[in-house]
Amino acid sequence: MKYYTEKGVLDRKWTDLYCNGNWQNCIRYRLEENGEYHPDNMLPDGTIDKSL
Repeated sequence: MKYYTEKGVLDRKWTDLYCNGNWQNCIRYRLEENGEYHPDNMLPDGTIDKSL
């Protein structure tokens, strides 16, 4: 998320809402904590953004 946000291709709302806000609801965070794979273009709500 940080990479895409800094690159300017991902709206900052994602990091504001999840990474800096309600991170407990972040699907990416949960997968990471469980050691499960998630694609780089998966958004915090679990959707895949094929443009990334």
